[in-house]
Amino acid sequence: METYKRENLAITSWAEEDRPREKLLAKGKHALSDAELIAILLGSGSREETAVGLAQKILKYADNNLIDLGRCSLAEFQTFKGIGEAKSITIAAAMELGRRRQMTNVKDRPQIKSSSDAYSAIAPILIDLAHEEFWILQLNRANIVIGKELISTGGVSGTVVDAKMLFRKALVKPGATSIILCHNHPSGNLQPSQADIILTKKLKKAGEFLDMTVYDHLIVSQRGYYSFADEGMF
Repeated sequence: METYKRENLAITSWAEEDRPREKLLAKGKHALSDAELIAILLGSGSREETAVGLAQKILKYADNNLIDLGRCSLAEFQTFKGIGEAKSITIAAAMELGRRRQMTNVKDRPQIKSSSDAYSAIAPILIDLAHEEFWILQLNRANIVIGKELISTGGVSGTVVDAKMLFRKALVKPGATSIILCHNHPSGNLQPSQADIILTKKLKKAGEFLDMTVYDHLIVSQRGYYSFADEGMF
């Protein structure tokens, strides 16, 4: 009799404790691997492999990195046999929910005591993006985040920031007395460009004139962040 590997069998033929849904019910969601969680989203695989096997292929494509997975397009998901538009949308929606869940710390108004606090507040918004965006965090006198504003959106290598628009948004926020500048580098390079340095000096000086303190400027990527303040650039 021919012996089959487990990954080539339908999930319904697996031991009950190994099936993703049953495993979640019996042991809780934390007991499942990333592939098993994605398999639940998929619901089914293809004729050649189970949903778990298909999920493992998707993860491998993203270097087993959920941040990279969140950046995949619907078209990329659909290159896998067994994934059509509906399943690709399900995966994308789940990844977006995860990203928004990370953003709840901003909604809870954290107090910014260091550059790492500011990074934690803005990173969920920026690290998955394949293009540059420029944001500000708005702080009150206690350095508590009371708002966040998108200032501009650009391409892969840069975005244009209008200083008038930036400070207009900063000044109309009730209770805002200071801001932190934030933008991402999709390339992963954390070093500021000459344009970044010039813009930062310009905005810091404008903030002093308008009595709106600019505390820091963070460059964010998947590799971490660069803080102008920490590096003595302020």
